[in-house]
Amino acid sequence: MSTKPVSKRAAAPAAQPASSKPSSNKPSAGKPAAGSSAFVADLDAIRARARRHIENGAITASYRADRDTVVRLLNEALATEIVCVLRYKRHYFMASGLMADSIKAEFLEHANEEQAHADLIAERIVQLGGEPDLNPDVLSGRAHAQYVEGSDLRDMVKEDLIAERIAIDSYRAIIDYLGDQDTTTKRMMEHILAQEEEHADELADMLDGWTGR
Repeated sequence: MSTKPVSKRAAAPAAQPASSKPSSNKPSAGKPAAGSSAFVADLDAIRARARRHIENGAITASYRADRDTVVRLLNEALATEIVCVLRYKRHYFMASGLMADSIKAEFLEHANEEQAHADLIAERIVQLGGEPDLNPDVLSGRAHAQYVEGSDLRDMVKEDLIAERIAIDSYRAIIDYLGDQDTTTKRMMEHILAQEEEHADELADMLDGWTGR
C-alpha cells in the first residue's frame, strides 16, 4: 500500500476557543479613566482651596485679573452708563417737533437699557469685592462719555450717537484688557457692547433720515 506524501505546508494552528467573557475597555474599579487623572488631582486641590478664604465669596485663587484695576474700569463704565441715562432722560423730556414722538420713544428705551447696564456693572463690582461709586460729585468726571444737552432734536440725536461711539471704543478696550483673565466680566461687557452698537446704529439711521443720505 502506497504511503501519502507529507505536505510541505505547515499545518494551520488550531483555532483558539472564544472567550466566554467579552473584553472590556472600562477602567477597573477605583481607577480614573485614561486622561482624567490630572483633573482628578486638580479637583482635590480645588476642593481644598474652596475651604480657604471663603470670605472672598465668588472670587477664588484661580481669578487671574488685577481686581483693583478691574473694579476701577467698571466704576468708569458705571459712571458712563449713568451719565448716558441722565442725558437720554433729558432728551426724552425735552424732545419737541414733528418727529418728536417716535424719537422720544427711542430715547426712553435707550435710557432704560443704559440703566440696566449700570445695574449689571454695579452688581459685578460688588461680586469682585469692590464698591460701586455713585457719588454724583465725581460721576461726570469719571465717565467716558459726556453729558451734552443738545440745542434741538437733531442735535440731541447727534450727541447721543457721539456718546455711544465713545462707549463702543472704550468698552472694547476694556474687553481686550480682560482677555481670559476674567471671563465673567468680559462676557458682561460684550453683552453691553452689543447693545451700545445697536443704539449707535439706530441713532445713525435717524440722522440719515434728516440728511436724506
